[in-house]
Amino acid sequence: MMRCVAEIGLLAYPDCQLSSIHGLTDLFRIATEWTAETGRSFIRVTHWQRDAHSPDGSLVCTWDSHPGAMHRLDYIILPPSIVMPEQMAEMAQEAAWLKDQHSSGTRIGSVCAGAFVLAASGLLDGRRVTTHWAFAGQLADCFPDIDVADQHMILDDGDIITAGGILAWTDLGLTLVERLMGPSVMLATARFLLIDPPRNSQRPFAQFLPPFGHGDDAILRVQHHIHARPADAHSLIELSGIAGLGERTFLRRFSAATGFKPTGYIQNVRIAKAREGLELTRRTVDEIAWEVGYEDPSAFRKVFKKLIGIQPNAYRMRFGVTV
Repeated sequence: MMRCVAEIGLLAYPDCQLSSIHGLTDLFRIATEWTAETGRSFIRVTHWQRDAHSPDGSLVCTWDSHPGAMHRLDYIILPPSIVMPEQMAEMAQEAAWLKDQHSSGTRIGSVCAGAFVLAASGLLDGRRVTTHWAFAGQLADCFPDIDVADQHMILDDGDIITAGGILAWTDLGLTLVERLMGPSVMLATARFLLIDPPRNSQRPFAQFLPPFGHGDDAILRVQHHIHARPADAHSLIELSGIAGLGERTFLRRFSAATGFKPTGYIQNVRIAKAREGLELTRRTVDEIAWEVGYEDPSAFRKVFKKLIGIQPNAYRMRFGVTV
C-alpha cells in the first residue's frame, strides 16, 4: 500500500506560466513512478484557481491527481508569470488565501515572478528571498521590507521556499522530491528528465544591465566613456574630469545613478565583454583577460569567479558555442 507523503497545490493565478504547472505535475508523477515498484509513497498534486463564479472569488481545486480524500495542503507553489511584474493583476484573494494556508501550517514556494504574488501576502516581510535576477530590483522597490538575494537559485526557510529564474521550477520541484522521497529518487527523476539536479546559483545566467535612464547627464557621459574603452586604466581623476565634477561629488552621484562604485562598474563592464569572448571565440582565457584590461590573468579569474560564480573555463564549457 502506497502512502501519500504530501499534497502539493499548484496555484494557477492570472497570467501564470501554465507550462510550469503541467511540468511540475509531470515531475512529481515521475518521482512517484520511481517509488511504485517498492510500494512506498506518492505525491498528491492538486491545481487551485480563483473561482470565477464565486462572489467572493474564493479559491477552489480544479484538478486532483488522487481525488477523493479531503485536502490537506502541505505545500503550495506559485509558478512564474508570463507577463512582466508591472503588468501582473492585483491578486488580493490569492494573497489572503496564501496567508490563511500558511497560518495553518502549509509551506509556500514561489518561482521567479511568483514572488510578487507571495510578497503581496506579507509573508515575505523580513525574509531573505530570491527571484529572477532581472526582477530583483523591482521586487525590492515594491516591497522594501524584503531582503532580495537574487544570486541564489533556491532559498529555503523551511516554511517559505523561493526559486529564481523562470525555469527554476525544476530546481524547486527536485528540491521537494529530495525532501519528501530522498536523494536517490530525486536523482533518478532528474536523470529521466535529462535535467540538472537543483542548482545553487543563477549568477552564471545573469546579465549586467547598467542603468542609462537615470537622468544624470554628467554620469551618463562617464558611462559611455567606460563602455567605449573598457580595457583602459580608468582613474578617478580622469572619470571625474569627464563628468566635470569634484571627485567626492562624482563618487556620490555615480553611486546614486548606477548603484555601483566606479571600480565595481568597470569590473562588470569588463567581465561582460569577457563573457562574450568566452561564448563566441576560441581565444584563450589569458588573451581575453588582456583584451578586457587585465594584465594579470589570475586577477581576472578572481574577479570573474566573484561576479559570475564559476571560473572562466567552466563558463566556456557551459555556454560557449563552436566557432
